[in-house]
Amino acid sequence: MSNINDQRSVLDRRAVIATLDELVAQQDLTRQKRRQAVLACFKEALAKGRTEIQRRFEIKGNGASAMHETSFMVDQLIRIAYDFAIAHELTQGVRLSAEAMTLVAVGGYGRGELSPQSDIDLLFLTPYKRAPWHEQLVEWLLYLLWDLGLKVGQATRSAEECIRHAKEDMTIRTALLEMRWLWGDKELYEDLVKKFQMNVVHGTAQEFFDAKLEERNQRHERMGDVRYVLEPNVKEGKGGLRDLHLLFWLARYQYGVVGVEDLVHLGVISQEAATRFVKAQHFLWTVRCHLHYLTGRAEDRLTFDVQPEIAQRMGYSDRAGSRGVERFMKHFYLVAKDVGDLTRLFCSLVEERHKAQIKPSLMSRLKRKKNDLVDGFKLEGERLNVLENALFETDPIAMIKLFRAALEHDLDIHPHALDLVHRNLRRLDAKIRKQ
Repeated sequence: MSNINDQRSVLDRRAVIATLDELVAQQDLTRQKRRQAVLACFKEALAKGRTEIQRRFEIKGNGASAMHETSFMVDQLIRIAYDFAIAHELTQGVRLSAEAMTLVAVGGYGRGELSPQSDIDLLFLTPYKRAPWHEQLVEWLLYLLWDLGLKVGQATRSAEECIRHAKEDMTIRTALLEMRWLWGDKELYEDLVKKFQMNVVHGTAQEFFDAKLEERNQRHERMGDVRYVLEPNVKEGKGGLRDLHLLFWLARYQYGVVGVEDLVHLGVISQEAATRFVKAQHFLWTVRCHLHYLTGRAEDRLTFDVQPEIAQRMGYSDRAGSRGVERFMKHFYLVAKDVGDLTRLFCSLVEERHKAQIKPSLMSRLKRKKNDLVDGFKLEGERLNVLENALFETDPIAMIKLFRAALEHDLDIHPHALDLVHRNLRRLDAKIRKQ
């Protein structure tokens, strides 16, 4: 999660704890009244934090900052609540080592990406044998979060249960892939991470890859399987945030990376592709935050009634011959197309890397050696690739020849060549198109 500017303006942890300590010190408060006062304290902190985050967003229009600040605020509230419950609300006595527990953020919350109205996905990680203490703590925390009006997706499991469910359910496996330690006994979390890598991730990259691509195809089919719908879904639609999440999941599963920049350092993708990823992500984040603030709910559809308002908020003013909302939607579709290009490029790279790890048979090696050139391009793993990286710089028309050769010979294009095409598309200017 990125650094948060002026954290205390979002949530002043010390001030909240001081208020809670004052409530505990009031001996005349009944348990019920103290509960109400504690809830009021958390509600006030949550309301102030949300107001400050929205104020910043309306000034800067930075969706990335708003999402990270929201995640930070929720992190702090949950940590304070956890410590308060253990110190003052649960049955007092000697805590046993078996009564350890860890709070783990999973899903989008695990990535530190919370839109204003997003759900909070929590894993209450316990030892294999649970005690009444665990049930009391989970119940107290959940009721507090629900009373605060937060939408919580939650599960209470041991590391062994997490591993078993992750092997059986790809959704749970994906959520755990994004897990982040939040609070509590860190040894339990580190044990889960180790077991997850060894018993679930290791040796199953292709299985995960195939399952997530099939899941994506089914999602696109449900959403209409077209990118240029009149009322696109920012999250689930084709070219939306979920497709970017797919790239992150595949990269993390295959290479164990934390961010897209790590793929550049590994030589998997170019810096230009990583920059396009980040720009698309920030644009879609900002649109989604505007949607949530404007509608006051977890709305991800860019419906006709909100498009003009969001266009105005994002600075797309009317110009001669074009309306601001038209320019905004054109930009949105261009970003969605860019996401689609990035998805195809990265999925091809992952598939190519997987194939390279499989030892080719003698016949396939001889076949590739015999047919290593096709219309001036080399054949690598039944895909067309360039002979030299500077080809499109010196001969832009070669990009057209590449696609013609792929079409005529019914061959795929190597992801490296596709990447070079994206980098050099601007060279196909008006002068060349007139030739």
